[in-house]
Amino acid sequence: MEELNQQLDFIMELDRLKGIYRQTTVKSDNDRYENSAEHSWQISLAAHVLQKYAVEDVNITRVMNMLLIHDIVEIDAGDLFAFSAEQDHAAQEEKEMAAAERIFGLLPEKQCQQFKSLWVEFENAQTIDARFAKAMDRILPLLQNMRNEGGSWVRHKVKKSQVLQRNNYLQGLAPGLWLYACEQVDIAVSKGWLIDE
Repeated sequence: MEELNQQLDFIMELDRLKGIYRQTTVKSDNDRYENSAEHSWQISLAAHVLQKYAVEDVNITRVMNMLLIHDIVEIDAGDLFAFSAEQDHAAQEEKEMAAAERIFGLLPEKQCQQFKSLWVEFENAQTIDARFAKAMDRILPLLQNMRNEGGSWVRHKVKKSQVLQRNNYLQGLAPGLWLYACEQVDIAVSKGWLIDE
């Protein structure tokens, strides 16, 4: 019974992710800000749908599991805008590591270690599965900003080079998607949604 209670406490803690808002807006819902739980769900499905574009075999179950848990740490650490300053990202990493310890620590020990290990693998992006998961995490905001007439790119004066750098996991792993992303970035520049430096 203790194990079940730990698991249920963890599941209910996840409710808090629904209250962590991102910079991306949901056009179909009056341009309200997207929350991190929605983002995690959508990129998990995106990975499943787009897996055929990966030129190396990916274990889609592992990828989807990574994507479902990758932002859980934002419950404590909050969401940091992708194009924030480098020192902000360094501070965020420390907050997220502490959050991972606390939140995954709600689970029974074995599950805690499994979830934490999967989260670290995603963060380090050294494996094929983790790199594909990162690529999915990063292409979705590109798609959303394109559908939102530049969205957060316009609000934050984002540069073309920043978006290309952010999506570079696609380059060797899913060249077809990389080509698509590059084309979209060029369109965004032509429309004035991204700064071309």
